[in-house]
Amino acid sequence: MIKFNNLTIKNFMSVGNVTQALRMNQHGLTLVLGNNLDLGGDGARNGVGKTTMVNALSYAIYGNALTNIRKENLINKTNAKNMLVTVEFEKNGSKYTIERGRKPNLLRFLVDDQDVNEAGTDEGQGENRETQKAIEHIIGMSAEMFKHLVALNTYTQPFLSLKSGDQRDIIEELLGITQLSEKAEILREQIKKSKDDIKDEESRIKALQESNARVQSAIDDLERRSRVWTSKKDSDTASFVVAITELENTDIEAELEAHRGVALYKENENRLKLANKELATRQSNVKKLQDALNISQKSLASIKAHQCPSCGQDVHDERHDQMTTDAQAAVDLTINALREEHSYLAQADMAVRSIGVLGDRPKTKYANVEDAAAHKNNLENIRKQLETKTQEEDPYQEQIEAMRNTALALVSWDDINRVSKLLEHQEFLLKLLTSKDSFVRKRIIEQNLAYLNHRLGYYLDKLQLPHQVTFKSDLEVDISQLGQSFDFDNLSRGERNRLILALSWSFRDVYESFTEPMNLMFIDELVDSGMDSVGIEHSMSVLKSMGREMNRNIFLISHRDELASRVNNVLMVVKENGFTMLEADTQVIEN
Repeated sequence: MIKFNNLTIKNFMSVGNVTQALRMNQHGLTLVLGNNLDLGGDGARNGVGKTTMVNALSYAIYGNALTNIRKENLINKTNAKNMLVTVEFEKNGSKYTIERGRKPNLLRFLVDDQDVNEAGTDEGQGENRETQKAIEHIIGMSAEMFKHLVALNTYTQPFLSLKSGDQRDIIEELLGITQLSEKAEILREQIKKSKDDIKDEESRIKALQESNARVQSAIDDLERRSRVWTSKKDSDTASFVVAITELENTDIEAELEAHRGVALYKENENRLKLANKELATRQSNVKKLQDALNISQKSLASIKAHQCPSCGQDVHDERHDQMTTDAQAAVDLTINALREEHSYLAQADMAVRSIGVLGDRPKTKYANVEDAAAHKNNLENIRKQLETKTQEEDPYQEQIEAMRNTALALVSWDDINRVSKLLEHQEFLLKLLTSKDSFVRKRIIEQNLAYLNHRLGYYLDKLQLPHQVTFKSDLEVDISQLGQSFDFDNLSRGERNRLILALSWSFRDVYESFTEPMNLMFIDELVDSGMDSVGIEHSMSVLKSMGREMNRNIFLISHRDELASRVNNVLMVVKENGFTMLEADTQVIEN
């Protein structure tokens, strides 16, 4: 149960510096009457400030008066500062205190005497949205619902005079559908968070993927270099193996012997060239001398025949002998030269014959004897190079493995998949909570509308209102009598007030079936306005029963002094010198 205990008022509307206190923790029916001493008293009931306590309570809880008064006009005009309203109440074993004021601006919310004001208070306005939300959450109803369930007055537009949309809002809050909206709002925040989480996770994964791509590119480059290095190693190793095989398959002693044969072959080749050259020279000389001998012998024969070898004329004089002698000398000289040249020719021929046929040049692996002599050293060096090359390790593999193990991040979609499934579920629930065609909303209305109509019928019967008033499934209200439909404005003032009371009380019963019972109710002049004696009688009967059976503290604000005999308590509100005061001593009437 929500049990309101105390309300204190200072510099609020017509209340001045003297703090006025209202006890709200009793039960029963209290009649609130007024006496305006500034208007002479003795029956002057208007302008006293009876409604001030209701406005003060509304202001304390919601930050606004019950009636349509601007906040700056709530401050007492005479004192113009230090306005403060405090309300104390209990709920489920906890004690709550709300302090709200202006000039200076103030909003404090205490739970079990501990300040729980939320961060972010607007000091300039004395307000805080989060603190206000916390207060309304504890109270359990909106300001509009407060007007129709707790603080009934003639200033509030009757429910049935509201637009259909506003009526629907109240009924949905009454039936708990508004809680669905509140839950929907929570779901929207959760959905937003889920979407943000997905977006953040997608950004994180994208960053990981981009990083992995860069790392993988580096790995690919290293692997390419590794393949090139491995290919070069394999190629070099194969070359070394081939070279070693070739060297090992070579008979180096035979190779050296072949090179000695080549040297001898070259030597004989050079000798043979020289010998053949000499032979050719001697043969040429012999031929030339033989030709010269033939010519000399022909000349000698011509001269001996007394013919001139040049002109063919006969020669018989002393010249003949001399020409004969000269010709014979030339022949002899040539013969001697030819003999000598033949001797040289024979020597040259002998030299050629002594060399003989050279045959084939010996075949060698190496181009020269120096390379052949270096064979063993080359073999050893290549073997060492092969061993070194075989033992070489890939310089890129360690880097590749390190980057794969440390630089490449694991990309998991598990969180996104999990949150995506959650988001799908949240969006499904949101649709259930917000769609007007949702079976959840329809079920709530179906389950609770019958109870609302039942309680409404109960109170209409108690108030002796001859009309049938029913809420239909579309939440529209049907008013009828004897089969004829009526609008709310068709009713008399007294009938309207009785219907207002019946609606409020039935609303109250339905609401408390969902939430917490509340010990407080204000009825401001509704019983006064146009209600006949029968209506007043039945209304008072219901109110007395509520106070007694439901432990409610009901304040009936009225101008009717005659009602004092029908209530448990009488509270006099007095206005004097422009200030409103609540009488300290309340008249208690036992009946």
